[in-house]
Amino acid sequence: MHKEDRSGRGTKARRVGALLAATALTLGVAVATAPSAAAASPCWNDGSTKWWCNNVSGARVYGTVGDNHIYPDPNTVVGYMYSNPSWFYCKEDDQAWVGGPHSTRWEMTVADNGRLGFMKDTAISSETDPLPDCIR
Repeated sequence: MHKEDRSGRGTKARRVGALLAATALTLGVAVATAPSAAAASPCWNDGSTKWWCNNVSGARVYGTVGDNHIYPDPNTVVGYMYSNPSWFYCKEDDQAWVGGPHSTRWEMTVADNGRLGFMKDTAISSETDPLPDCIR
């Protein structure tokens, strides 16, 4: 225990400590209650084949496996997407692991350099469930 001298410094130190503890607790609660992907705003359609989603600016766009344009190749980067929001054609589930709430989902798009490819679902902050499935 701290002894309090006549200047009251011990009491001030305890008050500052309590204030810092309350601030840390408040910040911890704010981080713990951050919105989940399920609470994210959904991607939206513009009336055409394009679906718009909020995404990370500068996200990698990956190529496709062989000549089949519906399977993402997680080892080949074909371009980047600097726009936000960006448009996507469709979603492809049960592909290479990406993590996040849709752990094996990729979205087909066109990179800024014009190359067709896929973006990892973890690079998209909008809920991607509304996107149509890519046709196999």
